[in-house]
Parts: sequence; structure tokens; C-alpha cells
Amino acid sequence: MAGVLVATLGMAGCTFTEPGTGRSRSGENTLDRVLADQKINVGFANERPYAYRDRGELVGQSPAVQGYIFDRIGGIELRPTMFEFGSLIQALNSERVDVVTAGMFITPQRCKQAAFSNPVYVAKTALLVPAGNPKQLSDFQSVIATGARLAVMNGAAEVGQAEGAGVPGRQLQLVADQQAGLDAVKAGRADAFALTSISLRALADGDNSVAVAEPFVPVIDGEEQINAGAAVFRQRDTALREAFNAELAKLIRSEKWLELVEPYGFTEDERPDPDLTAEQLCQG
Repeated sequence: MAGVLVATLGMAGCTFTEPGTGRSRSGENTLDRVLADQKINVGFANERPYAYRDRGELVGQSPAVQGYIFDRIGGIELRPTMFEFGSLIQALNSERVDVVTAGMFITPQRCKQAAFSNPVYVAKTALLVPAGNPKQLSDFQSVIATGARLAVMNGAAEVGQAEGAGVPGRQLQLVADQQAGLDAVKAGRADAFALTSISLRALADGDNSVAVAEPFVPVIDGEEQINAGAAVFRQRDTALREAFNAELAKLIRSEKWLELVEPYGFTEDERPDPDLTAEQLCQG
């Protein structure tokens, strides 16, 4: 598998693409450029277990999968830069990075701003609550019924899901990242923090002051919401996305997928249906 370079907050070495063309200033499209450079600029948000820094290295489910795929495409290494989660698509479209490596969910709203690969994993939602779950919270409906204060991460799919499920704005509290959500619950500023069950299990590991409620599937307007994470590309980078999807299709059907993601808490339950596409999920 291709190596992962040390994460920095800078953007040195980036080669930008001409807006609206999919081609760099040297005339190459993004796929041609990253094949020539054997490096691709990726954006991540330091979110366990999807993509985070560990002793200066980028690790997690997303870089494990993307590192494998880009290596298969052409020996391409990941060159990471960290952003707040809510700024990742902006960083992508402003050409600071070429792909988002953050386990980001495919949603119709996001599909208007960027292009997604086909699903890399699926996951249920859960609530992080104080130990003992004093308000007995289990899903968004229980939050509404009890008037509980719910922390949601800025830019995350759970914001729209909570609103779509009917949680009033006065009960929602935006937080910048996972740690801020955990801190809000531990300090009593929020009664729960909504995120994927995988993320919350990693966040709560070893902390006896909090617990993760049973995972659930959000329902909006009577429709169950499929939480499917994927790589994110600029809309014009069709060749790059198609090359990624071609390798992803083979990976999803192989034992290698579980080998790559299992160290980060993923199981067969998170393996996506090989026939599920980004186009289907973009339609809502």
C-alpha cells in the first residue's frame, strides 16, 4: 500500500487546477497530474476512526481505503492537510486539496457542491450520553419528547438529519468537532451528542463517564436514511473519480476491504451493498 506522508497544516507543493476546466495550469487534468507526481493532496478533519493523526501519521478507515486504492491506480501517495469538518468541501473546491478523506456521508445537499465516489462504508447513527443515560435517550424522537439538548457537529450529516426528524432548533447545539461534542456532554452543556455509532464508540473508549446508546436508523418524512460514507471529489474531476470507483468496486467485493477497515472498528455490518451508487443516494 502507498505510504502516507506526515500531515501538516500547510499546502506547500500543491498544483492547482484551472477553475471550470478540470485541468492544471500545465494543461494536465487532475488524474494525469497525480499519476505524474505520484502524490495526491487530501483533506481530513482529525475524526476517529475515519481519518486522524497518530504520532504525525495520517491513519484511519478512510486513508487505509484511499491509500490502497490510489496505490492500485498508480502508486499514488496521500499528502494530507487538516481542516475543520465543515470546511472540507470548501477546501476541495478552492483547490487546496484534490479529494476529501474523511468518511463523509453522501447527501443530496452535498451532491450539489461536490462529486462522491460510490459508498465505501455504511453506518448507523447513535447518541453519546452521560453514563446511565439519565434521560433514556435512544433516537431523535426521544430527544424531541424529552426536550433534551442535542450536540451536532458543524457540517456533519447529523445536523440535517436531526432537523429533518423534527428536532427544534432551540434544542440543537453546534460543535466544531468530536472532542467538543464529548466535552459538551461531559460538562452538562448537552444531554447527548449525535454521530455515527462507529465514531462514538471510538470517542467513548475508556471513558466511564459517558456511554453510547443503541444505534438507530434516522427517519425523515417516513423514509429511512442510509448513512453511506465515500471519498469526495470536485465535480469536474470525472476521470479521477471513475478511476477510484473502478478500484473500489473490486475492493468492496473482496476480503481485502475488511482487512483494511477492521483495525478501526468496522465489521461486515458496515460493508456497503456493491450495487449501491452515489447517484442513487444523491437523489435522496
